Amino acid sequence: MQDVEVIEDAAAAEASLDPTRARLLAELAEPHTATTLAARLGLARQKVNYHVKTLEQHGLVELVEERRKGNMTERVMRASAAAYVISPAALAAVAPDPARSPDRLSARWLLALAARLVRETGALINGAARSRKPLATFGLDAEVRFARPADRAAFIGEMTDSLAALISKYHSETGRPHRVIVAVHPSITEDADPPAEEQKP
Repeated sequence: MQDVEVIEDAAAAEASLDPTRARLLAELAEPHTATTLAARLGLARQKVNYHVKTLEQHGLVELVEERRKGNMTERVMRASAAAYVISPAALAAVAPDPARSPDRLSARWLLALAARLVRETGALINGAARSRKPLATFGLDAEVRFARPADRAAFIGEMTDSLAALISKYHSETGRPHRVIVAVHPSITEDADPPAEEQKP
């Protein structure tokens, strides 16, 4: 079982979004038969079988073992991953594109960057899994509080200058290219209203 599986196929994404199948995927974090799943979810075994087979066809669940029970064979199934992410590649024709929203202070541009990050990282993860090779990546997550909007603007300016200097220092015309994405957005907390969309710093 993988930690995270990235779904790039539109049909597989559709299958995973069905509410019953999503519940089954959650339950199948641990191996189960259709009989035990039916009891846990209060569904008919035939219905569970149908949904599990659909998930199996799309590679979202896998066979762990087969058990003989009288004149029947029970299949023990497990989810292929502990968690799933649907890549924008599953909706390639309508996926966000940063080039269509070039305003770098726009929340929509940031969302398009995030969608591209998911799509490209997902493709890298799936490719590395197929080739059984490690994938070198790095992520940084931090939170900063700004007393005033002017401080946020100054922070973005200094960060941009520092990052530009680093890129200039280490960039080479040879070697494998790497994408660098840095985002600044208001944090969402449970006790606060969502920030106004596309608020300028």
